[in-house]
Amino acid sequence: MLAWYLVYSKPRQEGVAAENLSRQGYENYLPLIRTRRRRQGQYVTLIEPMFPRYLFIHLSDQTDNWGPIRSTLGVSSLIRFGDIPAQVPDGLIAALRGREDETGVQQFELPDFKPGDRVRIAEGPMAGYEGIFQARSSKERVVVLLDVVGKATRVQMPLSHIEFTAG
Repeated sequence: MLAWYLVYSKPRQEGVAAENLSRQGYENYLPLIRTRRRRQGQYVTLIEPMFPRYLFIHLSDQTDNWGPIRSTLGVSSLIRFGDIPAQVPDGLIAALRGREDETGVQQFELPDFKPGDRVRIAEGPMAGYEGIFQARSSKERVVVLLDVVGKATRVQMPLSHIEFTAG
């Protein structure tokens, strides 16, 4: 019976593990996401594993040879609970694959902010400030009203820098 299992990779070697498992004929799946990181003062968009150090492998407990998996370049081990390999529901893999774009990267819905929503700035020089969402100024930029030294100030920033406030 075929089922999905969880593979634990060596640090930052998820792609190496996936490629080498594929070369050995194992069906595997490494979900990827697009992230923004600050590098040398600039924000850059990167594609990274959705679950760092983890990938999924599709195996039969009856017919597949599990022996070579652990010694595959990039693989640290199979995740187990005691002596039993950790099985992953097929529905989870289907849901992850269903959210991919044509390049195989996970797509997430951006929050739908409405004028008047309370937001918190999560990134950038104003991180930690709370304000009121006013409008989108473009596809990726927004205008937020902040209380700066007792004065309401309109600030424009990337959409990715804000989030809904908790509570």
